[in-house]
Amino acid sequence: MRMRKIGNTDMEASVVALGTWAIGGGPWWGESDDQQSIAAIHAALDAGVNLIDTAPVYGWGRSEKVVGKAIKGRRDKVILATKCGLWWHDERGPLFFELEGYAVKRYLRPDTIKKEVEDSLQRLGTDYIDLYQTHWQSPEPENDPIAETMECLLQLKRQGKIRAIGASNVDVSQMKQYQAIGTLDAIQPRYSMLDRAIEKEMIRHCIEHQISTLVYSPLEQGLLTGTIGMDRTFSRGEYRNNIPWFQPLNRRKVLDMLAGWQTLTEKYHCSLAQLVIAWTIAQPGITFALCGARKPEHSRHNAVGGTLIIEADDLRKMRGDVEALGAPL
Repeated sequence: MRMRKIGNTDMEASVVALGTWAIGGGPWWGESDDQQSIAAIHAALDAGVNLIDTAPVYGWGRSEKVVGKAIKGRRDKVILATKCGLWWHDERGPLFFELEGYAVKRYLRPDTIKKEVEDSLQRLGTDYIDLYQTHWQSPEPENDPIAETMECLLQLKRQGKIRAIGASNVDVSQMKQYQAIGTLDAIQPRYSMLDRAIEKEMIRHCIEHQISTLVYSPLEQGLLTGTIGMDRTFSRGEYRNNIPWFQPLNRRKVLDMLAGWQTLTEKYHCSLAQLVIAWTIAQPGITFALCGARKPEHSRHNAVGGTLIIEADDLRKMRGDVEALGAPL
């Protein structure tokens, strides 16, 4: 497993990270077996993955609790990342979405951040969080001041409760506001070969300022594994229904592209998923790829993507195929 530093810190993290959104279960992901999830986390750690990402909102704390149980006795071997800023405990903040009777707000004021970090520490069974990330910025017209948010995060860092600061789902303007107050170590944006919007401006800024990127959905919710065929249907309310690439015409194009990479999977003795993960972390400015897993075999499978080195000519061929597909920036 290849390792890279998080921002300007001395923390060495695996290029393949374990994402635990699905471990929280719920309508987006269906039923989740906690013991199997723990086994999946253990399998990831055994395969060299040491970066685990979670959030309070994943299963209303369930994901964090499962992660906490899984890393008990192995905490010093884990780079633990979680988040703040999605609040459902009272009426503070503007509504973001409603789910399972909860009204989730985007709120990043110090009063709730201080509460959230304590709750996360308790659920995770630890006294510090390695990478603490804001989950979503509050929208207009509230626009919680980033300066206040960052001051609070820096205070938590001085107290030793967090080691590094990250921001998810931000733009360059918001990143600069964080940086005006203190060091921003990482961002967590959406990125896959089918969704490369961050290449327009954000990646260049990250490279210039040594800000790590922990990208989510690199396998585009499983579509880029090649295992979701044309006959696969999704239940009403399932997250994949919101992604244009899952529509039949687009899905056909993606599957045809993946079929054309058979010579590459044979050359590198890997699966399509492993090839795509390796391609993703080979892109300029992409530091870590977040890959979800709820079964041990999936954890082990994804980890292999962090060991592959794809030759430059093959990386260019794959990018050419992606661009020919019409995947927009």
